[in-house]
Amino acid sequence: MIYFESKVSDIDVHSLLINILRWFDSEAGTDHINSHSRSFNAARVVPFIALHVACLIAFYTGVSAFAAGFAAAFFVIRMFAITGFYHRYFAHKTFKTSRTAQFLFAILGASAAQRGPLWWAAHHRHHHQHSDAEQDLHSPHQGGFWWAHAGWFTCDAGFVTNERRVRDWLCFPELRLINRFDSLIPALAAILIYGLGEILAATAPGLGTNGLQLLVWGFFISTVALFHATVSINSLAHVWGKRRFETSDDSRNNFLLALLTLGEGWHNNHHRWPQSVRQGFRWYEIDVTWYGLWLLAKLGIIWDLNPIPEHIRQETITLDNRRRNRE
Repeated sequence: MIYFESKVSDIDVHSLLINILRWFDSEAGTDHINSHSRSFNAARVVPFIALHVACLIAFYTGVSAFAAGFAAAFFVIRMFAITGFYHRYFAHKTFKTSRTAQFLFAILGASAAQRGPLWWAAHHRHHHQHSDAEQDLHSPHQGGFWWAHAGWFTCDAGFVTNERRVRDWLCFPELRLINRFDSLIPALAAILIYGLGEILAATAPGLGTNGLQLLVWGFFISTVALFHATVSINSLAHVWGKRRFETSDDSRNNFLLALLTLGEGWHNNHHRWPQSVRQGFRWYEIDVTWYGLWLLAKLGIIWDLNPIPEHIRQETITLDNRRRNRE
């Protein structure tokens, strides 16, 4: 009996150490991971919880206009990297770009602490194949709001990168490196932001900020807000909003979510035609990510943007006319 308890203890300690190692190396021990398990993995979510708790330091540091402005700007820049590149580029390949730009935006996206670009693309492609079905890991119709919002990535099934779904990206060693050591990039971003705050405290005291304050607002609070804005598409955009297209899932268009996520809230549009670089199908559907990508195209940084096909445009107009007539 004592021997059995000792073996169980050894297994638990080994599992704990592997999970801690995965905070830094996402490929550690993946050959022993159960990629189908949806059980809560407490050790995996410690950094996520710590990130939220760190926001409370703001009660100690206070806030300055510069720190709040920096937090908002870093939120928008990284949201664009997530929506424009992690989503519309890496997951759907709706435009082309150079290897250099691909790498730089992968780094910027990884600084949002939403894992690596290959992991992100693989899970999103799985979502589109099984949207709102039992296999969909983050459908609110399968696991409820909180599971779709923040529960799905706490299990081993949500941790692994299914490389079969991203074979088109595996030929880039730099992307594989970012994907494997994804936590190091936000950690480096946090260090740089702290250093900037200390430099500003010494050279521009009139801004009223310092290293700790800028770290809390510019990284912790900005990153937490960015996370919850991004996953609101999982938890809310399949429940709250209007359905223009009768897609096989329950995706919906939501104006408020579109504002919050720079255009991702036009989710029913996206599920109708995910190959389009633009998710706001009508001129009045604000899609800030599309505007940014359009600008990058004009600058020659990206090219071959996939347009909304004419038959989808006509279908959109027809359905909108029918809805207005009913009203």
